[in-house]
Amino acid sequence: MIELIPAIDIIGGQCVRLTKGDYAARKTYNAHPEEVARQFYDMGVRRLHVVDLDGAKADHIVNLSTLEKITTLGMVVDFGGGIKQESDLQAAFDHGAAMVTVGSLAATQPQRLLQWAEKYGPERFIVGADALEGRVMIKGWREDGGMSLREFISLYMSHGITRVLCTDISRDGTLGGPNTELYKDIMAQFPSCRLIASGGVSCTADIRALEAAGIPSVVFGKAYYEGRIDLPSLLQPQS
Repeated sequence: MIELIPAIDIIGGQCVRLTKGDYAARKTYNAHPEEVARQFYDMGVRRLHVVDLDGAKADHIVNLSTLEKITTLGMVVDFGGGIKQESDLQAAFDHGAAMVTVGSLAATQPQRLLQWAEKYGPERFIVGADALEGRVMIKGWREDGGMSLREFISLYMSHGITRVLCTDISRDGTLGGPNTELYKDIMAQFPSCRLIASGGVSCTADIRALEAAGIPSVVFGKAYYEGRIDLPSLLQPQS
């Protein structure tokens, strides 16, 4: 069964979603993200992807209090956005994050991330591979990160960081369907990768298709908030 990971993106302490990472193209779904997390918990979800979009823009974590409110529910939370210094990393862990997702820094300062992984354990890290036409993009998806997607994944797989959150930028927030072929190619090249597909999921059928393609995990947000994903049915084991 594919691992289902709902996303809660935070701006100003509220649950929002962007389109293609554009802060000007945002929609607010709930003023209290912890209420959204509680709804997921009550449905049986035990894993969340929480992103501090304010932190991503500010280059340091902003919404720690919201993270803490969410993590008190007892779910496994991976947290990203604004983790540029070890103090941010430690703060995320101290406020309940089980894992952190690191994107731009993973591309621009790999040695720093690898040092953190050695200190805290590689299992506590997810590298965010924000991809566009086979390249890793950084700084809010505005700049080339200097590595191909294959080089990026290979680097971290070789150092024991096997969780990769791959977002197809061209599809994120568009409800246009996920780039299943891209994810299949990654799994073919890196069979032991604990790949998390992200970007473009539009409906329940998209998640079923990713599952059929052998993709281990999927992050979704906008499609669920827009009422296009039947999460209770996905949480039921298939006969």
